[in-house]
Amino acid sequence: MAHNHNMPTGDGLSASVPSYRFVPTATAVTAGRPGTIRFQIVGSDGTPVTTFADDQTKQMHFYVVRSDLTGFQHVHPSMAADGTWSASLAALPPGSYRMYASFIAASGDKQTALMLGEPFTVAGAVTPVPLPAVASTAHVDGYTLTFAGHTVTGLAGNLTLTVTKDGKPVTDLQPYLESYAHVSAVHAGDLAFAHLHPDGEVNGDHGGPTLSLNTTFGKTGDWRLFVQFQTGGVLHTAAVTLNVT
Repeated sequence: MAHNHNMPTGDGLSASVPSYRFVPTATAVTAGRPGTIRFQIVGSDGTPVTTFADDQTKQMHFYVVRSDLTGFQHVHPSMAADGTWSASLAALPPGSYRMYASFIAASGDKQTALMLGEPFTVAGAVTPVPLPAVASTAHVDGYTLTFAGHTVTGLAGNLTLTVTKDGKPVTDLQPYLESYAHVSAVHAGDLAFAHLHPDGEVNGDHGGPTLSLNTTFGKTGDWRLFVQFQTGGVLHTAAVTLNVT
């Protein structure tokens, strides 16, 4: 199965475009407890949108990240008949966050892929976490992810990602959202969002060890990459800091 993704327009720093608006309806999240954020995608006529196309097997991808680039979550909300989406979140520590809705709105034969976002706050005493230094490797659950390549702002680029465990190449990556890895990138400072998408075909539970990632970064500086991949039915999330010149 070929990896096919309709790249969204936008970096999540705006809640609206001329035809669509991201409207949170419930954002009260209590620190340290699982919570739910509810929202609608509203059309230019003020009516909630209820028709969406699948994007990597899901009709809505919802992300949150804290301003210090911690607390990353990527979930897939459910939609009620009135167009209200409910995103269930694991417990979050206090802080300032940004939430992002990534979707493909469908209207007749027209499809519009968008990334919209809004800030929200989890009340309480905040303990900031310094951004980890730029690195070429990330570690999670006994796996080591190694990145190679060079990226330049505003230009299409390519990174390679190699997955190993105990020094041995990993070749049993399973498909997750029509790919062997889902990579999200958030810019330090303004929290602009970017997607990195692996090339190649998905064919069974034997992906890896090396994946090729298409990259387009709109800003220079440090980006925090969140890499999600699946083995043995378990989803792993690793993070690494990348500098874009």
